[in-house]
Order: sequence, then structure tokens, then C-alpha cells
Amino acid sequence: MTSLTLYSPSGVTTAASVRRAARRLTALGFEVEIDASALAKHQRFAGDDDTRLAALHRVAERAPDIAMATRGGYGLTRLLDRIDWPLIHRSIERGTRWVGHSDLTVLQLGLLAHTKGAGKAATGCAAHGHDHDDSHDHHHQHAQPAAGGLTWAGPLACGDFGGEAVDDITEPCFVEAMSGALEAVGFRTEAGFDGLSARGTLWGGNLCMVASLLGTAHWPKARTTRGGILFLEDINEHPYRVERSLLQLHQAGVLDAQKAVLLGDFSGYRKSPLDRGYGLKTAIAHLRSLTKTPILTGLPFGHVPTKVTMPVGAKVQLLVQGRDVLVGW
Repeated sequence: MTSLTLYSPSGVTTAASVRRAARRLTALGFEVEIDASALAKHQRFAGDDDTRLAALHRVAERAPDIAMATRGGYGLTRLLDRIDWPLIHRSIERGTRWVGHSDLTVLQLGLLAHTKGAGKAATGCAAHGHDHDDSHDHHHQHAQPAAGGLTWAGPLACGDFGGEAVDDITEPCFVEAMSGALEAVGFRTEAGFDGLSARGTLWGGNLCMVASLLGTAHWPKARTTRGGILFLEDINEHPYRVERSLLQLHQAGVLDAQKAVLLGDFSGYRKSPLDRGYGLKTAIAHLRSLTKTPILTGLPFGHVPTKVTMPVGAKVQLLVQGRDVLVGW
């Protein structure tokens, strides 16, 4: 049976949502353990910095098949300078799949920064599809990492499994990804990209968190991300703030260095009377006028119920036929 540990490296959570998530994940066939400090509280955080850092390292030492964060929010940035990166890498080599999005972005990209070279492929359960049984172990080959530690952009326990209902795409996509059965995700984008084909490292995550790493020691190594496929999403950020962060990446040379940029969901913001027709489409159009890199919209990922699960740090193939996009690994 596949072991899955729920831990809290960022924002404070509630016992009810964590336990509901644990029950649902158990019903899917996972052997679920809730970390000792998963329900800790300190201001807006799931425990003080030392508590959350200890939880991260404790999970890495145990090296379960899956390490799923309870929620994002904010908090991992405080820990970046103190994380035992080799310990996290060793857990991945032992088969742990670190899963999440939002604040988890900085952990996932930090693993691409703090590496001396290519790591081993993440391993996990041997079953395919949705059938979880005792054949689950640390011997199934998963997506191959381009360099460093491969992690998974995907659901968070409380937001995706601890609410009133679980999305009927998010759940099977996550289960298939963790079993090793998932080899690609697809979505519809705007017209104008028919025939696009590109291969590179898949990386990215929450736009605000990606931009916050720029210029720090935790920014992914250029040898990993140059010529990559960058995916981005955000929540509660007005289009002008999204544009500003994208411009920061562009002006730093990041966008031009990519083979493609995939944009997920950017909802939750309030329009302003001052916008006068300005919106997310306007912001994207402006970025497209500045960079040669194709910018595709429509990726089902972000702070929304329906989200795919994708391997961060893996070599992927991007193919567009008409308006249909396929990202395979």
C-alpha cells in the first residue's frame, strides 16, 4: 500500500479539514499518516518556524511514498535558508513524491536550485490507474528528472480533499500520477499555436512565489530552466499585478529563455473602475508583444477545484494540434 503523509509547512489549517482529507485519501487506498505537528498553530502559521522546519525534515527522514502539504498560504519562504536540501533530495531518491502548489512552489523550485547535478527518477507504487493495493512500493519508474529533485505540482490536502466535495478530474489525475499511470495532461488553448512542438524542463508554479525567488540563492539553476516549459498561476492578484510580475520575469531574461509559457488560472481579483477595459487578456497581449516565447492560456491548474498533477523538474514534450495542447513526459 502507498504511504502518504500529511504535513503543514506553511499556513495554519483546521483539524476538521485535515481529518476529512485523511479519510478521503484513505478511501482511495492510501495509507495515510498525519504528521505530529500538522495541526500546530502560531499566528497565521502551522506552528512557529522551528516547528514547521522540523516537520519538513521529519517527513524527509521518513521518506513516505507521498508527502502532501495540508495547505499553502505563506511560510515556506521563512525556511528556505535553513532547509536541509540534501536531506530532501535523498527522500526523493528513496521514492518520496512531494506534492502541492501555491506556497509549495518555493520548495519545489528550491530543489532545482540546490542540486549539483541530475538526480534519480522519483519512484513509487507499481499499480496503474485507480487500483491501489499491496503492490504499491518503491519500485515503479516515474517521470525522468532533467536535473535535481523531481516533485509534483498538484493538489493540497485541505483545499482539494478536505472540503465538501472532491473534483472529479483532480482526484483521478492525482491518483494516476502517483501510481505512475499518468503520462500526459491535455487542455484547450486559444487559436494561433497550431503545430507548436517543444521539449524542455517543466517548471514554475505560483507566479508571486516564482518572482519572489528571482535574484536569490533559491532561484533554479539556469542549466535546468533554460529552454524550459514554464507554467504559472495565481489567485487574488489584479491583472496589473500579474503583468508586473510577468514583466519582472521578462526583464530578467526568463521568458525569452523559455520554449513556451503555460498560464493556468488567475482568478479571484476585483475589477476596478480605473481599469477602463484593461484586463487579464490585455496584460497577456502586452507580454506577447514583448517576447518571442509562445504564451498559452487554459492550463487547468491553480487555486481552482479542477487541477491536473504534473512533474516539476521533468523533461516534457509540448505538442499543439489546432487548439488542443498535450504535455507529456
